[in-house]
Amino acid sequence: MTAIRVLLVDDDPLVRAGLSLMLGGADDIDIVGEAADGAEVEALVDRTHPDVVLMDIRMPGVDGLTATERLRGRGQAPQVVVLTTFHADEQVLRALRAGAAGFVLKDTPPAEILTAVRRVAAGDPVLSPAVTRQLMRHAADGAADARRTRARARLAALNDRERDVAVAVGRGLSNAEIATGLFMSVATVKTHVSRVLAKLGLNNRVQIALLAHDAGLLEEEQEGR
Repeated sequence: MTAIRVLLVDDDPLVRAGLSLMLGGADDIDIVGEAADGAEVEALVDRTHPDVVLMDIRMPGVDGLTATERLRGRGQAPQVVVLTTFHADEQVLRALRAGAAGFVLKDTPPAEILTAVRRVAAGDPVLSPAVTRQLMRHAADGAADARRTRARARLAALNDRERDVAVAVGRGLSNAEIATGLFMSVATVKTHVSRVLAKLGLNNRVQIALLAHDAGLLEEEQEGR
């Protein structure tokens, strides 16, 4: 079994030490490096080739948001999981829009952080439906109308079935749940998700969910039920 390569980025040495001790004790996880500032991340990624980066959002130099945007803008970028002390902070939302695969709270139980790393390494976002809804409410601000217009223009590239899948992803459903709800196989769902990501130029399912919300698709679905 190939170990999941993890890079830790946090300006607090005690947090890094705790994460290293906790994650490094798992047989399937290998801590390949640590950084105290977002400015160090790209060079460390090039040197250590991590599968997952655990990224603190607030650092005194280059913050986690900027570092995430830089990483996710590169080819063959590792997955990024944001570390935060807030459930629904505006910076967390921006990191998710930039391509982070999800976030975990710093006081999350060790077993759940381990699960989050494994899930992200396997391609699954770490963002529960409840947290998604909380973030969506937090995102409702004066720029909502402009975001809706832009999101609808982008989603016009999807066909009806891909649009249905995008809405289901926005609801936080798994591939198996989407397959059941839309009467298709899991393999077909995966194909549709891949096509949606490619057509919209997105990195992961979290970004699909955010775009579907921005476009008002989830609200329309609720009203149509």
